[in-house]
Amino acid sequence: MKYHKFNFYRSTYCEFEMQNIDFFEEMKAHFQSKSGSYYYYTEEGVFRYSNHWGRVANCRWKIQGIDHYKNQQYYVGYANWSSFYPLNSTDKVFYIEVNYQERKASIKRIRTKEGSKEFLMTSEFAHQRLKQIQTLFKEYKWARYYEEDIDVLRKIIIDKLITTNKTLQQIKLEL
Repeated sequence: MKYHKFNFYRSTYCEFEMQNIDFFEEMKAHFQSKSGSYYYYTEEGVFRYSNHWGRVANCRWKIQGIDHYKNQQYYVGYANWSSFYPLNSTDKVFYIEVNYQERKASIKRIRTKEGSKEFLMTSEFAHQRLKQIQTLFKEYKWARYYEEDIDVLRKIIIDKLITTNKTLQQIKLEL
């Protein structure tokens, strides 16, 4: 599917690149949404000024280049039309990338299925897994019942969460 200014907001996934916050001071927005986001269209893509990213109506739009995203803080993002992908509950085109040192995980979309080595998930499944991983990084009480170091346990469990369909409970029972 080819995306453009008349359909990019219909159930899509996209990762916007962060831009200079002053962008809209020099440019007049082509469209303002009910929630106050501004959009400026070009032949190649769209600029978006908004204070809400992530789940946007029926879309999942992320903004890259922000270490600690804060809701209600405004950012400007840009995405090419070719960066938009259909978001549905059947396509397994997402995987989870984990940085154990920083204790962070993020959902990524594959560009092509050919030669992909990642364990692919639907958007909904990937977001469920991401929540579980964030909880494992944050909490520690669950590890009291194991004799292994918590960091070793976290890595074992998270590695299985991002590479199988097994439930968190099944994974923990196997330990």
